[in-house]
Amino acid sequence: MAFPHMQFKRLLAGAAFAAWGLVAGAQTQSAAPAQPAAKPNVVVLATGGTIAGAGATAANSASYAAAKVPVDKLLAGLPELANVASVKGEQVFQIASESFTNDQLLQLGKRVSALSKQPDVDGIVVTHGTDTLEETAYFLNLVVHTDKPIVVVGSMRPGTALSADGALNLLEAVTVAASKESAGKGVLVTMSDEIQSGRDVTKGVNVKTQAFRSQWGPLGMVVEGQTYWFRAPVKRHTMQSEFNIDEITALAPVDIVYGYGNVPRSIADAVGNSGVKALIHAGTGNGSVADRVVPALQELRGKGVQIVRSSRVADGFVLRNAEQPDDKYDWVVAHDLNPQKARILAAVALTKPQTSKDLQRIFWQY
Repeated sequence: MAFPHMQFKRLLAGAAFAAWGLVAGAQTQSAAPAQPAAKPNVVVLATGGTIAGAGATAANSASYAAAKVPVDKLLAGLPELANVASVKGEQVFQIASESFTNDQLLQLGKRVSALSKQPDVDGIVVTHGTDTLEETAYFLNLVVHTDKPIVVVGSMRPGTALSADGALNLLEAVTVAASKESAGKGVLVTMSDEIQSGRDVTKGVNVKTQAFRSQWGPLGMVVEGQTYWFRAPVKRHTMQSEFNIDEITALAPVDIVYGYGNVPRSIADAVGNSGVKALIHAGTGNGSVADRVVPALQELRGKGVQIVRSSRVADGFVLRNAEQPDDKYDWVVAHDLNPQKARILAAVALTKPQTSKDLQRIFWQY
């Protein structure tokens, strides 16, 4: 026979066990099955290029026809995209990028802008030929007002080649576009596992897959589906830009004159008098200008053409009033922008009236 105090303990224990069972049962009944998180919505805008190219055989990595594969086939051939985002494709153009025009830049920019305003779009990827990819990326960086990720991507080998790089580049571009960490960093370029700023990056090699680089280094990397960030852009871009694609109907006519030994004055005269609003001089070294070309540029400036001194040298930046008296001549320096990006910035900036001081301020800030 149990003693009274032992019976009391058993009663307490039984009551506690029953109470725990009721609570546990209530928790089991109330807990709903976990729902998988909705994947980000990413739109892929295809424009052609090598990433949509095809070669005659798998051994053709450098000789092939660009802009052959439509976007739906690109996406269908990469089922891994479904693990990253809900992806839709849209064919904007199907051209090799060396054939891009200002009109096509505007059309693409307006489409990117429109998509960025849609609440059901979280990020945008633009597939592009590599020849002028850096120009398009910088253009979008200047004129699209959004904090949503915009990623431009291409490939150096067609998808038919052995060791083709396009599939991984595209997967990583969608990964970057789908990441909230990519927001607010301006237009990005994702190639060869690196995340580059669309402002800084340039194509430096034509026969290697690791062709794109920036003298200031990448912003981050993509490794096995994970983004890693190390720095952020400081120049004005996207939401901080004074230029808006929705308000631009045509880019200003701007052309480039290349400097070299024995360059004649006649080239600057011909280009400068062709109706351009600005002439970019791709000079040697620190943006140097040959003695026989200086008078031509002075005369053009007197006619209202803006003169921008850039350099054909890959790295470094052009110093104002070094090599040439820019203050005296009322010229502008391109800072660290290469000639092709200087052309893009001048073409965008001169959609509005600008003095040479205004234009120089823009080249410092963008």
